[in-house]
Amino acid sequence: MTELITLLELFWSFVKIGFTSFGGLSMIPLISSEMISHGFMTASEVADIVAIAEMTPGPLGLNCATFAGMRAGGILGAIVANLGALSPTLTVAFIAAIFFEHAKNNKHLVQIMTGVRPACVGMVAGVILEMSRENYVDVPTLAIGIVDLILLLYVKMSIPKVLLLSAILGIIFFAVMGF
Repeated sequence: MTELITLLELFWSFVKIGFTSFGGLSMIPLISSEMISHGFMTASEVADIVAIAEMTPGPLGLNCATFAGMRAGGILGAIVANLGALSPTLTVAFIAAIFFEHAKNNKHLVQIMTGVRPACVGMVAGVILEMSRENYVDVPTLAIGIVDLILLLYVKMSIPKVLLLSAILGIIFFAVMGF
């Protein structure tokens, strides 16, 4: 019974953290307060968890939820804490999905989306152009990029195979041939 109470407290703690913080470093005081007030961790352990969460890839909040949940309730605690931390995002996504489903034939929403789609394509194109200027600075990298484009668009080769081939070509061009 105490394990169930611990899991419920973990879940509710991370629900509160998720709904009342803005992610990143703003979560740390809330995480510290919740973990210490429930006796899941000491202040020193919270500091260790935050340090580890900062060093590992991924969002700080989810990393903290994973480590704190693991510390307080094992694997199940980590899962429950992550579900609690993700509940704001899942709730907003669920509400948005319901809204879009009900409004998908609304004339105004269709007009808005008609304007948003090209803006998104433009932003992606801008990022591609900016990254191209930074990455295609010599003939070998430009050649690899052109080969990749042909393989993806015309040969329909899978992305993992193209990435592997690109890595091999990069090794050949830069390590073996000395570009």
